[in-house]
Amino acid sequence: MILAKNIHKYYDQLHVLKGVDLHIKKGEIVSIVGASGAGKTTLLQILGTLDHPTTTEGIELKINSKDILNMNDKALSKFRNLNLGFIFQFHQLLPEFTALENVCIPAYIAGKSSSETEPEAKKLLNYLGLSERINHKPNELSGGEQQRVAVARALINKPAIIFADEPSGNLDTASAENLHQLFFKLRDEFGQTFVIVTHNEDLANMADRKLVMVDGLISNK
Repeated sequence: MILAKNIHKYYDQLHVLKGVDLHIKKGEIVSIVGASGAGKTTLLQILGTLDHPTTTEGIELKINSKDILNMNDKALSKFRNLNLGFIFQFHQLLPEFTALENVCIPAYIAGKSSSETEPEAKKLLNYLGLSERINHKPNELSGGEQQRVAVARALINKPAIIFADEPSGNLDTASAENLHQLFFKLRDEFGQTFVIVTHNEDLANMADRKLVMVDGLISNK
């Protein structure tokens, strides 16, 4: 599902990723842990095609057998929209739109019609226990509800892979536990692959595999 070899990333003179090798299988839930500055988020952004390795020489990055490094920006944007979903710590919901509208946005970007998209978005929000909140804007929702809207948005295009960066870092304990259980329920029902950067040890230890990053490299695989 994801194959990365020899991934390097520099920010000026700072060598953040130092030749990361990684293989993640379809349907696997993988957590990535490590101290601040170890390179976790940088790696997640490169795997999620939101950032690029500093050099492509001697590097390989394939997602679902697609060679990511040889795609132009337009092809990469389309691939990302249709195949990858993202969940962030601070939800990144658009405040002027309702929960339903926020969930629909990635599908509209993909060129899908509202008649096709809205029933699917409502189905997802209902699945996530938000059927009574679809017309509420983010400031009318709790933190846990906002994060579930963000999960629905990540799922609307039925992506093969979900990338999550500290997804429960801004939630209370009960909401965090519910979110963690939700990831496993989604994987079991829809077969999605999850790559999760987290400082939450409970979530990290629940994963099928926990990868520890130390000084720009994965210390275990």
